[in-house]
Amino acid sequence: MAEDMMLFWGSGSPPCWRVMIALEEKNLQGFHHKLLSFDKGEHKSEEVMKLNPRGQLPVFKHGDVVINESMAVCMYLENQFQSQGTRLIPGDVKEQALVLQRVFESSTLQQKMYESVFYDHFVPEPERLESALKRKMENLKTELALWDGYLQLMGKGSFLAGKNFSMADVMFFPSLLSSHGLG
Repeated sequence: MAEDMMLFWGSGSPPCWRVMIALEEKNLQGFHHKLLSFDKGEHKSEEVMKLNPRGQLPVFKHGDVVINESMAVCMYLENQFQSQGTRLIPGDVKEQALVLQRVFESSTLQQKMYESVFYDHFVPEPERLESALKRKMENLKTELALWDGYLQLMGKGSFLAGKNFSMADVMFFPSLLSSHGLG
């Protein structure tokens, strides 16, 4: 089953980690994978560009299906292999709504983290303003407090959207870890 899957990935990439976590949670061992070097520009190789014209990772192939967006890959894996491994999106409509809300909210958090953590990288030195960075850091602090509140609301020993590990956790934790230099 997983033998006809191929994952092109790069080390230190939260989007790649998401896909790897989903594959693990769905018990899809035996998939083929290729580690590519961002530093060497391997993600822009002809092999990757044929599958993803943006030259970004991850690139996931399952048979004839090619998916280049980590959230889409994870949703695909959940839909294709619903009864296998961990159920990442619950069947209960109310629980499902909360998981999906957290999944999409994680994109907002990731954007705020990247804007803060990589401010010096994205903003040319002459245009950098201490006040802008301070504002971005305050926005991030507020956003992280919101997520902390989510965990508090769920109770001790819970995950982001309830008592079970879900797609919300798959999406959230790789970004959080990378923003703290744990990638």
